[in-house]
Amino acid sequence: MSAERPHRRLNLLTGDWVLVSPHRMGRPWQGEAGAPVADDAPSYDPHCYLCPGNARVGGVVNPAYDGPWVFDNDFPALLAEATTAAHRDPLLVQEAETGLCRVICYSPDHARTMARMRPDEIEAVVRLWTDQWQELSARPDIGAVTIFENRGAMMGASNPHPHGQIWATASVPNELAREVTRQADWMALHGSPLLTDYLARELAEATRIVCAQDHFVALVPFWAAWPFETLILPRRPVAALDELTRDEQADLARLMSRLTARYDRVFSAPFPYTMGLHQRPTQAPAPGFVFHMHFYPPLLRSATVRKFMVGFEMLAMAQRDLTPEAAAERLRAVWVD
Repeated sequence: MSAERPHRRLNLLTGDWVLVSPHRMGRPWQGEAGAPVADDAPSYDPHCYLCPGNARVGGVVNPAYDGPWVFDNDFPALLAEATTAAHRDPLLVQEAETGLCRVICYSPDHARTMARMRPDEIEAVVRLWTDQWQELSARPDIGAVTIFENRGAMMGASNPHPHGQIWATASVPNELAREVTRQADWMALHGSPLLTDYLARELAEATRIVCAQDHFVALVPFWAAWPFETLILPRRPVAALDELTRDEQADLARLMSRLTARYDRVFSAPFPYTMGLHQRPTQAPAPGFVFHMHFYPPLLRSATVRKFMVGFEMLAMAQRDLTPEAAAERLRAVWVD
């Protein structure tokens, strides 16, 4: 089958199909066009509620932090106590969900996004992520820990200060639950982890590899739905952050530095994305599960033109025109230090 003809690809992690239509890349574009993205944030913003020394809503004053810093979200989506009664009606199913939400500031510098941070600064973030994972995964009331970042207003970030979030839930969320099941099924059938086997195949083909380190590899997955979507995989199968050695933590930080810098240079502008870490559930078994990171950037043709998941994508399945192989080639071609 020609890769230039319409075809669909299976997402091994979720079981979803993605329609690929590379022949549409030459069509005229008359879609959204926006103003150029500003990239002139100050190092300190007196009006930013995440900058050191500034007051947040409610009057809490941030400490004069000098590295990554975490605090409980002032407006959490989850609460520690269950106050909602379960519905018994099989047509209107409802149950309580408990948990907690935290915010992690990457740096005291308002303008220092991950793409601008030194690898050692990102490594400090990785270590704080690990500390948070160890604390929260040890709690019997927590079933999963989701660490993520929404970068840029295009992805709904409410504040431009470089930061991410940690949501710890009593249940295992949908996407993680599907990945746990798919990886467990592969392990039972093949006797080896799905993502370990997949990475070996990608390294052998090399067409979708973006950048690689001694311990981690960034690639555009074969089944990518977003134009410049990437996946970070460990060469050694680990299930969670606390299994990484210090060398592996440093290596992951270097890879994240290289990947995010590439993103910013694709269109010579700050690159919006949603980034997230998938780790094993905290209480349930997850045979064959391998830790990994997803990057979902929406940009399509320029710094102001994004892909929307609408129409067919909402009603049927995800669709893309730019092939994963072409996207990987563009990301590889971007020069970084």
